Amino acid sequence: MGRKHGLAGGVVTAAIVGLALVGIVRATPGSGTTSSVIGPPATFDPFKVKRKASDNWAVEIQAQRGVSVATQTITFPPGAYSGWHSHPGPVFINVKEGTVTFYEHDCSVKVVTAGEGFLDVGDHPHFARNEGTVQAVNVVTYFIPPNTTTLRIDEPQPLTCAIP
Repeated sequence: MGRKHGLAGGVVTAAIVGLALVGIVRATPGSGTTSSVIGPPATFDPFKVKRKASDNWAVEIQAQRGVSVATQTITFPPGAYSGWHSHPGPVFINVKEGTVTFYEHDCSVKVVTAGEGFLDVGDHPHFARNEGTVQAVNVVTYFIPPNTTTLRIDEPQPLTCAIP
């Protein structure tokens, strides 16, 4: 059990419910973050875009059955963290302020500072934490399957990765 960030507009609140059951691997809740969905999610019809802007740059995007898109800001005070989670679709992460350290399921680490970003495919557990001394803010854009009602799927900590 744990929390899921829904698609409703406004500030997303979460209730954490824990059970102390022997032998059951539980989700790892986050701590200290606040999230706000920016506007309502938009649902797009199926599309395929292929765009070449110059000889050395091109992009191709396709959604076969349509896609919903939602954008959210996530604020990480110093020491705050996301808990282990995955996503139902790919996620573009832009660190707007501060620095956020991202841990992948295989224990690889990515440190991302203000003005940098990356694409998270969303198909495996990962964990984000502000290990700095100033607030960090992410602007996150989620590409999710139609009729999906969550931006985040709580996950147990992978047995292969113990975060310090």
